[in-house]
Amino acid sequence: MLRLEVIALCLLFGALTHGQTPECKQEEDCNIDVYFTIDTSETIALQLSPPGELVNKIKNFVEEFALRLNDEEYRGVVSLKWQVGGLHFSQEQRVFSKIGPRDDFITGLKSINYLGEGTYIDCALKKTVEEMKSSSKQNATRFAIVITDGHITGSPCGSFKLSEENIHVFAVAASRNIDAEGLDEIASTPLSVYRRNFSAVDLSHSTDLQVDTIDHIIKTMKHLAYAQCYKVTCVGTPGPLGPKGHRGQKGAKGDNGEPGQKGVTGRPGDPGIEGPIGQPGVKGQPGLKGDKGEYGTPGKKGTAGFAGRNGTEGQKGKLGRIGVPGCKGDPGDRGPDGHPGDVGDPGRPGIAGNKGDPGRPGRSGPTGPTGEQGPKGDIGSSGLPGVPGLKGNPGVPGNDGPRGEPGRRGDYGPKGGQGQDGVKGEKGEMGPEGMRGLPGESGNKGGKGDNGLPGPRGPPGTSGESGKNGTRGDPGDAGPRGVPGQPGPKGDPGRPGFSYPGPRGPSGERGDKGNRGPRGGRGDCGQKGTPGVKGNKGDKGGPGSAGEPGLRGPRGDEGSDGDAGPMGDPGLTECDVMNYIRETCGCCDCEKQCGALDIVFVIDSSESVGQTNFTLEKNFVINTINRMGSIAKDPQANTGLRVGVVQYSHLGTFEAIKLDDPKIDSLSSFKEAVKRLEWIAGGTWTPSALNFTYQLIRDSPRARANVTVVVVTDGRYDPKDDDNQLASLCSDPRVDVRAIGVGDMFEKDQDSETLQSITCYNPGHVMGMRRFADLVAEEFIDELESVLCPDPVIVCPDLPCKTEPAVASCVQRPVDVIFLLDGSEMTGPENHRQARQFIENVAHRLTLASGMSDEKNTRFALVQYGSSTEQKVEFPLTSNLTVISEALANMRHVYSSSVVGSAIIHAVNNVVFESGFQSGVRLARRNAELAFVFITDGITSSKDLDEGTSAMRRVEGVPTVIAMGTDTDEEMLRKIALGDTSAIFRGNDYQMLNKAAFFERFIRWIC
Repeated sequence: MLRLEVIALCLLFGALTHGQTPECKQEEDCNIDVYFTIDTSETIALQLSPPGELVNKIKNFVEEFALRLNDEEYRGVVSLKWQVGGLHFSQEQRVFSKIGPRDDFITGLKSINYLGEGTYIDCALKKTVEEMKSSSKQNATRFAIVITDGHITGSPCGSFKLSEENIHVFAVAASRNIDAEGLDEIASTPLSVYRRNFSAVDLSHSTDLQVDTIDHIIKTMKHLAYAQCYKVTCVGTPGPLGPKGHRGQKGAKGDNGEPGQKGVTGRPGDPGIEGPIGQPGVKGQPGLKGDKGEYGTPGKKGTAGFAGRNGTEGQKGKLGRIGVPGCKGDPGDRGPDGHPGDVGDPGRPGIAGNKGDPGRPGRSGPTGPTGEQGPKGDIGSSGLPGVPGLKGNPGVPGNDGPRGEPGRRGDYGPKGGQGQDGVKGEKGEMGPEGMRGLPGESGNKGGKGDNGLPGPRGPPGTSGESGKNGTRGDPGDAGPRGVPGQPGPKGDPGRPGFSYPGPRGPSGERGDKGNRGPRGGRGDCGQKGTPGVKGNKGDKGGPGSAGEPGLRGPRGDEGSDGDAGPMGDPGLTECDVMNYIRETCGCCDCEKQCGALDIVFVIDSSESVGQTNFTLEKNFVINTINRMGSIAKDPQANTGLRVGVVQYSHLGTFEAIKLDDPKIDSLSSFKEAVKRLEWIAGGTWTPSALNFTYQLIRDSPRARANVTVVVVTDGRYDPKDDDNQLASLCSDPRVDVRAIGVGDMFEKDQDSETLQSITCYNPGHVMGMRRFADLVAEEFIDELESVLCPDPVIVCPDLPCKTEPAVASCVQRPVDVIFLLDGSEMTGPENHRQARQFIENVAHRLTLASGMSDEKNTRFALVQYGSSTEQKVEFPLTSNLTVISEALANMRHVYSSSVVGSAIIHAVNNVVFESGFQSGVRLARRNAELAFVFITDGITSSKDLDEGTSAMRRVEGVPTVIAMGTDTDEEMLRKIALGDTSAIFRGNDYQMLNKAAFFERFIRWIC
């Protein structure tokens, strides 16, 4: 119809302009270029078995998509002409079709084979822009269809948005295993048009291709192209005004107009239906107290009435909360006794008036006849607490006497007689009065019963119970130092002490004599030295300075022998001294030796493992070697432990810590080397990695050493690799291979057939687990320890310790640390302050990220928690030291109960993610380890704990528990630490947090 109208309008203009023929173009060519950007990285290739099956399904989806892009006339005014091109990508980009005809595109599409390495989406988008600019027509409407799972392993090309290049980008999920935030960042805006939960394949249905996604995107592209291509198609010379034309198409919706004038008041509406019964109203304010009535004239004595009925019992008021006990007030002064009143004749009962104020108590009158028991009166309100008494003046402190310089200790003298008891010291000053607690809420008063007839006056009541003692106040400030007492008698000579040489510091370069330096770090124990030459006997010490002589008294009579004194404390035994030395100096502990043993760990560093799981693999290696004793000083020696590590991804990316590396001569140097390993994030070439490991073992043999290889993998590998190399380690009888199969990032079980091939089909050599977090569980490492070192020899040194070895410096790896601080009442204000100081010290010590885009170094967040509804994010993930310091300074103690499970859920929903896990907006860095650090006294509720630990596992959090105190719930701590007891740091009190030894150990752990 519209087409006929356009032609008629053109003819009419021609007639009116005296034969001037206008140009009338009936249809406008609308060129549309569509470019497919397809992810064929490892996270796509390994989602279905056999590897690459999901890529084949995506190819089928794209082919079906292209077959539906047919040239056509659209709405009778534009002619749609399609051209298609595409590339697929992983860490590299491969163009399989330039922008051109559909048939050429489909031919190129069928030649795709997956790449199977990491995902560099930014480089793929950059390449897409280059291809579309070089191949597209100038006036074409350009669309890009990006098919990926949203997972990103790196951004070497920087952030890139196609929408800035005038390209409309649709983000299509490869399947349902996606990173929603990553897909949202790719799509153009609004997301309701360009993202809309599009997916290419649905693995849960038999008809897995998502045809609805194809139809919806094509419909949207046609509409957008029409809006860009359609223009006025008739052009002619101006002529005279023609007749009125037909009614035009409906115009676009106009802007909102100005508000109109107020309309006429409408008639009253019909009565509505009866509404529901409303909620009870708020309790009204009590009415004003009425004026006291005048006294009535005394009535004549009447006849005794019948006993009145007991009034109905009022409703019991709600039980108010128990308030904090107030301070005990001083007893008030006793008031004067009242004058005795005359006993009058009882009058007739008068009309009941308002209840009068209580009168002053009078003296007891003569005992009257016992009357009938009256009704029970209302319970009187509790009296107000007494006014606190004034604080007494402190006593005047005595003046400090001059302190004499200590003299050199003299020889032991003869035992003196028992001296007189010293004067008992004065009682210290009472501490300041504690703050008064808030009063509890008053319960609602019950309704008053009916008034009964007044009974005779009862005897005076007994005195009330004395008030309960108030709560104990905080300890007072330390009083002034007292006057020194008289010197006591000389004690008995003590037992001779044990003489042990002190620690020897490391020798430095010879230079000028400097100030005394701090104590050096602890070194490894040296070999036992030969006995030293006995030293010469020292000079006799001089006598100590004599005291002031007293006045000589008259010689007294010789007294009788006194009673035997109490038995003294036993001195330290040799065992006590050695235990103290071992507790103080860790290198004096007994050590386990496993003989000549070579251990090689082979760990998967591919894209499908992920950054956090790769960190867990490294922690597993370190925790296991901690159980094996010390590492051989000389890697060429025939005895001792040597350790190697191979991390692998695709071919050409293998890295190794070699068995015979001369730099690996201690446990600390090995840990430092392991921490320096970085996630490769490529493909999975397990067979080639095992062949590489065999070459490593073959090139560094030891004659009598057993070799154990521990392979950590999910069992899946790229089929482009040579699977004959899976048995590379089976040709050497000295090598014992153990495989640990872990479920992958798609929560699929490990491939058992591949794991059996790796272990040379030895039964019992495959260990399976569901998640990477189970690698660091204490029970699993115990099991592996018994396999690696079945017959250990325990050797205990008999020498004192040398200095502690130097600590390996922190590696600037990316870590997002979330502190969860127990703010319960049991923590106390002083412990709370110590914990805040500890957090600030950690922030000052570690290297902070330079900004939100920094992919290295550390960021911090703090959540304080109490009950299940009391959690507060004191500061979100940040690297701004000023923000951290100010938040800690303004932080207030919660003073509540302790529920750690709810705190974990709150941290995941408000620190790791912006508005909950379901939102998909992740605030924590994807490439950073996510560390949850709990500071608690170990006493907490188990409510929501299972849900909290599940949430922590779901975001791949790595827990560390700092348990302060001796009364801790060990089972609760293990649950919070996800079974990794090596991640539990203990201290007797919160002061341990900021002591050097504890602090440095935590820094080494977290960095």
